[in-house]
Formats: sequence, C-alpha cells, structure tokens
Amino acid sequence: MGKIKTLLICLVSLLIFLWILSVDYSPTPKEDFKYGVSFSRFHSDELKLDWKEVYLAILNDLEVRNFRFSAHWPLTEPEEGKYNFSELDYQIKEAQKSGASVILAVGRRLPGWPECHEPEWLQNQVSKIKDQNEKSKFKNERTLKYIETVINRYKNYDNIIYWQVENEPYLTFFSRSICGELDENFLKEEIALVKKLDPSRPILVTDSGEFGTWFQAYRHGDIFGTSLYLYIWWREPIGPFRYPIIPAFFRIKHNLTKLILGDKPAFVIELSSEPWLRKPILETPIETQLQRMGLDKFNEMIDFSSKTGFDTFYLWGAEWWYWMKLKGYPEFWDTARSLFSKYSVNQY
Repeated sequence: MGKIKTLLICLVSLLIFLWILSVDYSPTPKEDFKYGVSFSRFHSDELKLDWKEVYLAILNDLEVRNFRFSAHWPLTEPEEGKYNFSELDYQIKEAQKSGASVILAVGRRLPGWPECHEPEWLQNQVSKIKDQNEKSKFKNERTLKYIETVINRYKNYDNIIYWQVENEPYLTFFSRSICGELDENFLKEEIALVKKLDPSRPILVTDSGEFGTWFQAYRHGDIFGTSLYLYIWWREPIGPFRYPIIPAFFRIKHNLTKLILGDKPAFVIELSSEPWLRKPILETPIETQLQRMGLDKFNEMIDFSSKTGFDTFYLWGAEWWYWMKLKGYPEFWDTARSLFSKYSVNQY
C-alpha cells in the first residue's frame, strides 16, 4: 500500500504541476492579436506563379502588414561573389511603402523543403575538397560572407524588426541527409556576426513546436519563434495523421521554458495553413490537398493557435492560397482576407 500511495501522490503532484504550467497568466485580448505571413519567391517558383503578382496581392488585397522574408542563398548569391538582391529589394521596399514590418531570415537552413539551401557553385566547390574539416571550414566561411553581405545591405531599412538566423536549427532529424548534423558552435558564430553587424535589432531563433525541446533555441535568441503544425503526412507505415495535442501543450512548453530560462518575447513564426504532402503540390491532386488542408482544418488552425497563449502568428501557405484561388478554390484566400482585415496590425 505504501508504494501505491507514494505513486498516487507523485501522479497527483505531477498533474497539479502540469495544470499550473498550462495556465495563461497574462492573456492577450483576442482583438490585440497580430497576424502575418511568410512569403518567398522560392515557394512561388515551386508553384510556377509570378512571385511579384502573388506578393502584391498579399500586400494589397489581403492587406498583410507583417512579413517574414527569406534570403535563400541560391537566389541571393547564384554565382560566387555575384549577388542578386532585386527580389528582396523589391519586397522590402514595397512593404516599407505600405507600413509593413519585415522579419528577414538568413542562413543556410531557411524555410521551405529541402530545409537547407545551398547555391550550386558552393556544392561544386565543396565536392572537390577531400578533407571533411576543410569542407566544413570552406562552407562556413562562405556562409558567413553571404550573411554579412545580406545584413549590411538591409540593416538601414527601418521596417526590418528582427533578423532570423537559420530556421529550426535544432530539428536535426528532419532532412538530416541534406542538412547534416548541427554545428552548434557555428550557429553561435552566425548569431554573433549578425549582432556585431547590427547590434540594434533582436535576433530570432526558431524551433519546432511539436518536436523541439525549445531550450537551446530559446537560450540563443533575443526572441523565440515556434512552428505550429497539426496535420502532417509522415512516411509509411504511419501516413497522414493529426498530432494528438491540445493548445495547453504549447502553454505548458512555453511556461516551463520561461520558468527555467526566464521570460522573453515569443510567438508562432510558422502556423501551418497549407497541406503537408508527400509529393510537391503540383504533383498532388487537388482533392488530396483538400483532404489534408480543407477550410475546416484551416479554420481549426486559426482557432487552435489562438488558445496557445501566444498573441502573434505568421501563417505559412499564402502562396498556396493564391494558387488555389486561381484553380477555382478562393475560400482560403477569402478567409485569410477576413482574418487580416481584423488583426493585421504592423509590429513596428
């Protein structure tokens, strides 16, 4: 009986502790929520869309006023030492004209499959180096040079509110075959470089909402961003499924992280609002896409996220909404327009 009693006391104590962690102690009124989107030419190209047309529609029709842009390395430095800033220049300047804030993500690992994005010239040069240490050294040197060039070009734009360094760097099991293992010391070096180049702006470091522990990413950044996915499609034999979690899952993780590491700004940097598929969108029937992210699931994502204790959310999938509208399914675009008309207050 003594062992059973002790076990029950421990179980009840754990439940009480989890309940305490699940409470949102400083709830934000829903009318003060802020919404934004991630946008990239990279994703527009995948959907064979005119990126400028899509971007202007998001900016002017949806009236989005908070953006996350990504300086994807292959697009930014297509040839060694020769930079293409035309797309990012346009995006940031047009956002500035409209009073829209920008988070600019830099690094080798940035949003969008296959997670790590390297220019072809870098891959060709690395393939000629035999020694693994020399390969890493060469790649790291070129990465820092690219980051330095991007930061120096854009640090004088007042509508850039944060620099994001890498994307979910601690989610190492995801796309390991392409990204390899995380070099944490190099991540620290990247963050230190950005801070040195622009000490005036906070650094955002992100982690997976479902799989990340949050502690390392939270510790390294001035601001923390989490992803939030519910519906995914894992490799067989698992297949498509919904994570068995409730909003309190995120409140518990956030409160526990704050308890251990202290409080700092945190928000949802990547709120899933397009289907997670096993094949590219253009190779997947629309019927399958609607099964994986119909309007019911889209609305569920918005409602679920609003109960997590966060008050700022950047949706992932705006390019897909536009593509679906062109295919005769405007409901995602129209629903997003209603959302942004209520909550798209800029952050700067």
